[in-house]
Amino acid sequence: MQINDLKLNSPRKKRKIIGRGGKKGTYCGRGMNGQKSRSGASVDPLFEGGRSTLIDHMKKKKGFKSRTPKKNIIKLADLEIKFQDGDEINQKTLVKSGLISKMKIIKGVKILGSGELTKKLSIASGILVTISAKKAIEKAGGKIIFSQSD
Repeated sequence: MQINDLKLNSPRKKRKIIGRGGKKGTYCGRGMNGQKSRSGASVDPLFEGGRSTLIDHMKKKKGFKSRTPKKNIIKLADLEIKFQDGDEINQKTLVKSGLISKMKIIKGVKILGSGELTKKLSIASGILVTISAKKAIEKAGGKIIFSQSD
């Protein structure tokens, strides 16, 4: 018995050395020529050899979606129909009246000056009002409680 024949009680498995000839031959288990047969080769997992990938083949979503969605637009004529004289208009009362849905309240509300208004309405804060709508509300005797106008 020689020293190289001894088996040591080592828990480690010997690392397989490739690329040095021997039983594996010249290709050493890597296959023949190609990108993965080279040393240091790393291929993107989504790369498919130059053809269009699966992601490229998937249907693309059409259209455009703005980062800042449009506000819910309400006309003065709608306020004339839905509300009584002296009512306060805020986002909750607009949802109750059915002019905007509860889901769309996040976008915000803007009142446009199209149509006529004869009732005294008070517009609460958090509702945008155009200049023409502001003039029409004040002309009818209503008021705007701290609102941003543009």
